[in-house]
Amino acid sequence: MKVLTFGEMMLRLKPLGNNRIIQSDVFEAAYGGAEANVAVSLSLLGNDAAYLTKLPANLLGETALSTLRKYGVDTANVLRGGNRLGIYFFEKGASVRSTNVVYDRAGSAFAEARQTEFDWPTIFSDVDYFYFSGITPAISAELEQAVTAACQYCQQHDIPVVCDMNYRGKMWSPERAQAVMSTLMNYVTLCIANDEDFEATLGIKAFDGDMSRGIDQIDAFKEGMLEVTRRYPGCKMVASVLRNIRSVEDSQWMGLLLSDGQFHETNRYNVHVMEGVAAGDAFGAGLMHSLLHQFDHQEAINFAIAASVLKLTISGDLNLVQESDIRAVMKKGGGASLSR
Repeated sequence: MKVLTFGEMMLRLKPLGNNRIIQSDVFEAAYGGAEANVAVSLSLLGNDAAYLTKLPANLLGETALSTLRKYGVDTANVLRGGNRLGIYFFEKGASVRSTNVVYDRAGSAFAEARQTEFDWPTIFSDVDYFYFSGITPAISAELEQAVTAACQYCQQHDIPVVCDMNYRGKMWSPERAQAVMSTLMNYVTLCIANDEDFEATLGIKAFDGDMSRGIDQIDAFKEGMLEVTRRYPGCKMVASVLRNIRSVEDSQWMGLLLSDGQFHETNRYNVHVMEGVAAGDAFGAGLMHSLLHQFDHQEAINFAIAASVLKLTISGDLNLVQESDIRAVMKKGGGASLSR
């Protein structure tokens, strides 16, 4: 079974340690992006994963492409061209100071791509699942049209569509996100929505914005998930990460899955966070792996949240773990305290 993910890969520049951007003259360089992260995770877990994007034909584009290939991702349909690779600066927070991201992605090769560049019949010729996030249609009107065309093709050819709502307030407004995502949700089979995603992207209230008590609002999350399935009957599964965040470093995490009208929830993980980035992508990849291997619903959500919290212990965008690592966390908490 082959999974295609579609989105933008960027250069990530991070100040050393917990330095702020304003005090830094040295930055660590890495590559990543929501859908690229999912593709790498799936490949490392032994799945057939392909990634679609557009990269500039320069050394940065080549290095991004090499990163994907190094981890076994199929890049055969990656487009080349454009003037630059998008960049994001990642400023790691500490204690009461939040982690911060600064985007420098305007005019990137992917942002300037035209929807007519994507030959969906050829691209989907050997694909069994399509995965995208709300970040991709937020980038440009052309990419919104490209995602829509891809979803329409999938619907016509019985290819399941998985969407991580992944709202980014720095990229579009709730009003614009809701206008776009409410249409795209008509094609989605599995929806992943966390925290503010429900309201910002779908106009469904499931979370009051208090990150210190997300898990405590589990009943509201459940009602929000049910409302997703009521509004979008084609959406057969809804999954979410719930968190109680005490500080940048210390938080509680759990997973919640709605499928066939039944809820499946995980235990809580008490996590000391090394780097709070891309854990949602690890969660999505864990769910996809579970679907591909027909895990039962409880095992699927247990696997997904274990993959997610494991990512919090790894620097960079990519969740560089294998299935045995995730199962060790599922079984023993991987050295972390598991609250029952």
